[in-house]
Amino acid sequence: MRTRKIGSLDVSVVGLGCNNFGWRIDADASAKVIDAAIDSGITFFDTADRYGKGQSEDFLGRALGARRNQIILATKFGMEMEKGKQGASLQYIREAIEASLRRLKTDRIDLYQLHQPDPKTPIADTLGALDQLVHAGKVREIGCSNFSVAQIREAADAAKGRAHFVSVQNEFSLFHREPEKDGVLAECEARGIAFLPYFPLASGLLTGKYRKGQKPPEGSRAEDAWGPKVFTEKNLAIVESLIEFAETRNHTILELAFAWLLSYKPVASVIAGASKPEQVRANTKAANWQLTSDHLARIDAIMKEG
Repeated sequence: MRTRKIGSLDVSVVGLGCNNFGWRIDADASAKVIDAAIDSGITFFDTADRYGKGQSEDFLGRALGARRNQIILATKFGMEMEKGKQGASLQYIREAIEASLRRLKTDRIDLYQLHQPDPKTPIADTLGALDQLVHAGKVREIGCSNFSVAQIREAADAAKGRAHFVSVQNEFSLFHREPEKDGVLAECEARGIAFLPYFPLASGLLTGKYRKGQKPPEGSRAEDAWGPKVFTEKNLAIVESLIEFAETRNHTILELAFAWLLSYKPVASVIAGASKPEQVRANTKAANWQLTSDHLARIDAIMKEG
């Protein structure tokens, strides 16, 4: 497994998103996914206190056990955990970090990320609180999520020699290219900040299990409330073209989705979720395809034709 940098951290280019733990799958199923990830060479695990209302962190901490030092552990804070429990103030950050450390059964977080901007707290105050955690040894690096270019710049200006954001985690996939359009990717590259795409498989659209003219698999995300936004006839037609492109080159559309994201220099790790060990193994294999400039041009043409 190749690695890339998030600040001082070396992470596998395929990571494991732990958002399914405590929501779609229980502790035993989560442990099997975690075991498969470690066995496959994945070293970057990304969760959040909010996932499964704390259960994702709990399941991850329990399953890792003595293997904690083998991996890079990332979590997030800031979104509402319960009524009144959210934000990025000094007091709340102190509460949130202790709760995450307890659930994860560890003495440190490798990458601690602000899950979303907090309009009620000046970013300088948030960075000051996070800097204290770094100096206390409870956090190694800090990052942010769902930040715009303006917010990234404001945070960089406010850091003033203290701990600063070394990563930005925003939605990015072949079907959601806002980070290209809004300048976040370019800003990350210019500042040497790692970019972490979430929903890299467009809620499953890029896995290959959703086909034009076929019913979606029973119990799949296509049946969820958010599904119809992605699983449109137009998008399914594009998927067919992408599948043909990949298969004529002895690859899958899943491998194409990962390889396309990793073709962007700022992208450090593609953190796809998984609910089964076989999904983890497929994700890991996807890191092996490195696209050429001709490949990328053809993929862009397919997206535009669609």
